[in-house]
Amino acid sequence: MNSTVYLFSLDISYQVFSQHYSGAASTVVVKTDKGLTLQLPASRLRPYLSQVGVKGRFRLTVDVNNRFKSLEQIV
Repeated sequence: MNSTVYLFSLDISYQVFSQHYSGAASTVVVKTDKGLTLQLPASRLRPYLSQVGVKGRFRLTVDVNNRFKSLEQIV
């Protein structure tokens, strides 16, 4: 089965993340390195939330139907 990979960077402070994305249906809109705008459930980013917020480079992998497969923080 084929997959599509998107790369993007995030820099969301802890305060902003907790205020704006605490609801169950909340989403985060990101712009990929290639300029594509994607919308992700905020819950997918919660494992990467630290005291400074959600910061870093990420790799999102989706299947051929654009369904979530994985999200990982990369160096």
